[in-house]
Amino acid sequence: MKPNPEAQAILDRISYITLATVSIDGQPWNSPVYCAYDEHYNVYWGSHIDSQHSQNIRANGKAFIVVYDSTVAPGLGSGVYIQATCIEVTDPKEVAAVHKLIQDRRPSPYWKLSEVQADRPVHLFKAVPQKIWMNGDGEQDGQYIDIRKEAML
Repeated sequence: MKPNPEAQAILDRISYITLATVSIDGQPWNSPVYCAYDEHYNVYWGSHIDSQHSQNIRANGKAFIVVYDSTVAPGLGSGVYIQATCIEVTDPKEVAAVHKLIQDRRPSPYWKLSEVQADRPVHLFKAVPQKIWMNGDGEQDGQYIDIRKEAML
């Protein structure tokens, strides 16, 4: 699964996602999260294991992600919307690969590899896209509306 070139450009350019999850009792939660992507556009990030979104992911394995550039003028923005299944990354080899992916995107003094292991309070997470959309222009009864269009190649 790979997004179209416009969606891919946004994902390549923007370092933060808005991660929406829901608790087991139906309470919504939204978090800005620094992330990295692999060649299949799986999304990876690190979070404290007790953060609300981490608890929500462990409870139901679902998330909705939005990636957008909030610096552009109104009406000029494009967003990428991702419906995903999520897991906590636990395999030591995968933890090392994900850590490298995040550090290669933007080296950070935070979370050395030794600090994102199973016995530490920060863990790495993976979102696997099930569907990817982009916003588009639409019209209803002569009035502009924002629509979503699937954005996969």
